[in-house]
Amino acid sequence: MDAKLIVFTVCMASALAQYSAPAYRSVYSAPIYSVQRAYAPEPTYAPAPYKFEYSVNDPSTYDVKSQSEYADGNGNIKGSYSLLEADGSTRVVEYTADDQSGFNAIVKKIEGGYKTPYNAPAYKPVYPAPAYKPVPYKAY
Repeated sequence: MDAKLIVFTVCMASALAQYSAPAYRSVYSAPIYSVQRAYAPEPTYAPAPYKFEYSVNDPSTYDVKSQSEYADGNGNIKGSYSLLEADGSTRVVEYTADDQSGFNAIVKKIEGGYKTPYNAPAYKPVYPAPAYKPVPYKAY
């Protein structure tokens, strides 16, 4: 019985192998689109020399700050900025940046400087503080 099954299986396989699967053509052909890049690469430019400065001195908001920066066009940048802190001191940061040593900053704090003219008045209660008597302890 086993030999008959094997012979039958081989005959069926060879009979089916001579027929190929039908090739279907697609009725609708998908359009072909060109692939667009999401962005264009940014062009590279040689470093250009520049210099800028600004400062703010607003006594009504106590906003006092300044900054200056200079670039020589060879990738070397030098600059500084300062700002008035809330305690009346001034923070000054001097920095340099280049391709060899990166960004380097020196931070300084200058005591004193501009003080706010407003002094808050001392607190004076309108009513005297209530006197509390301790509650005696009762054991249960």
